[in-house]
Amino acid sequence: MDLTKPRWRKSTKSDTGACVEVADNVAGRVLVRDTKDRDGAMLAFGPTAWQSFVSTAAALKP
Repeated sequence: MDLTKPRWRKSTKSDTGACVEVADNVAGRVLVRDTKDRDGAMLAFGPTAWQSFVSTAAALKP
């Protein structure tokens, strides 16, 4: 997997520096990193696992 070309984005609803960035343009993976530590650790999820997480998080939103 070529990690040199991910296009990172953060939520437009985020108005603080305490958020994550997501890159979903890498084939077969969704990458997640901490906005405050862009050179730090990065998580990689399969598309199905990521969609499940997003759906669950949306359902829990007050």
